[in-house]
Amino acid sequence: MKKILLGVMMVFLSLAFIPLQSKAVTTEEPTSLPAPKPAESAEAKTLIARLDEIKATDKSKLTSEEKKDLRKEVKSIKNNLKAIGSGVYLSGAAIILIVVLLIVLL
Repeated sequence: MKKILLGVMMVFLSLAFIPLQSKAVTTEEPTSLPAPKPAESAEAKTLIARLDEIKATDKSKLTSEEKKDLRKEVKSIKNNLKAIGSGVYLSGAAIILIVVLLIVLL
């Protein structure tokens, strides 16, 4: 009896939290030109070119200090590229949680 009551309560609670469909009108006018992607910006291209240049260098002839400086430069370039392309990343657990919530609510 308690399980049935709990199940009925869960159904009513899940139905109470389903959002209603809104009929909002968008005020944005579509443009004919798409917005440039961050990875296509001039700064990102120069940073990627510098990374390729660093990869192409012969590191066997460099001293340990020069190698350390190159590693620091590569880290800073990668951090700058991440900041430029600031996208939305979802972890596996977040995706599973979203799917479960969609299944339960729909």
